[in-house]
Amino acid sequence: MLRRTTNVEDLLRLHAPQVLGALVRRYGHFAAAEDSVQEALLAAAQQWPEDGLPDNPRGWLIKVASRRLTDQLRSDEARRRREETATALTPRDAFTAPPPGESRAPSEDDTLTLLFLCCHPELNPAGQIALTLRAVGGLTTAEIARAHMVPEATMAQRISRAKQKVRGTPFRQPGPEDREQRLTAVLQVLYLIFNEGYTATSGSHLHRADLAREAIRLTRAVRRLLPEDGAVTGLLALMLLTEARSAARTGPHGELIPLDEQDRTRWDQRTISEGTALVEEALSQGPAGAYQLQAAIAALHDEAAKAEETDWPQILALYDILVRTAPEPMAELGRAVAVAMVHGPRAGLAEVDRLAERLAGHHRLDAVRAHLLERAGEAEAARAAYRSAAERTLSVPEKHYLQTRAARLRP
Repeated sequence: MLRRTTNVEDLLRLHAPQVLGALVRRYGHFAAAEDSVQEALLAAAQQWPEDGLPDNPRGWLIKVASRRLTDQLRSDEARRRREETATALTPRDAFTAPPPGESRAPSEDDTLTLLFLCCHPELNPAGQIALTLRAVGGLTTAEIARAHMVPEATMAQRISRAKQKVRGTPFRQPGPEDREQRLTAVLQVLYLIFNEGYTATSGSHLHRADLAREAIRLTRAVRRLLPEDGAVTGLLALMLLTEARSAARTGPHGELIPLDEQDRTRWDQRTISEGTALVEEALSQGPAGAYQLQAAIAALHDEAAKAEETDWPQILALYDILVRTAPEPMAELGRAVAVAMVHGPRAGLAEVDRLAERLAGHHRLDAVRAHLLERAGEAEAARAAYRSAAERTLSVPEKHYLQTRAARLRP
């Protein structure tokens, strides 16, 4: 029964953005469509584990969500005493929701269209990211707030404002010029969705494979639109090279296994080969940006048969370029680790200290500090830092890992 429930949850997360896209394309009313989709997902979560999966889960969800939405629209129209109710309820095109037994799909990927809609240029970058993570990524408002280190109420207001701004926007793929304006936000959102899938910020599982796979699928779709864009190619390469290690990241009981202790024979070599080829292609497509550089770093990790064979000097050189190109705190934290591996833990700790204010309260800062203190032989300080990191993370596997590391350092 537990496994069936997990399968249902995976299916719902996979289909949610596709169902929302179908409803917004047919009816508009972004906010009302999302509410209707959430009601359909709740109904499915209650019925499917007991009744079994329908032949066409996505068609079932579209049908149920459409009924909820049209009921709501009828109610709204009646309250306003409008006579054009029937017109308002007519779909914008000839597409009708497939019945439960039919496998027919829309002529275009509604999820990709929804992705570009959420990154509309009238929205500020914060609104674009928040709305897309909610509508396309399926993250809760609380999860998005934690990822951006802001209060949940603030994030809820940000998402609500974004929904209002895209209200009435035609649901179609943007033209080439408009697409370029939205691309930066699209790629940033896809990377955030992938990161949440690869290392969940909360919950009992380290890896949310459905989110990671969906981010990769959407990035492939964007690359089909823009095959010569180095940033798109670089992002896809980065995702593949990172996801290739996923099978080795957890032990038999779901415990976290750090990169230097992983069984590298479990890494997906086919995915690594594809990612490495994409890195080479991305670096030939123009000046290297953040995604290309991060992908090159990931490739160096993946190419090392053993942890001690990792080319840390080359990784540090790439991080030096990366933090000049895109001075982002997490990239600088990664550089601090590379500095420690090349110049020793004390040098790395000095870099960590410089990030203390910018990453104050983030568990990853304490986790890196603890690791470097342990390598420097300061067991007591390392134990305290591991404990601090464990208290701050909301991920159960990370918490257990950090607590275990702290316990190993008992006097």
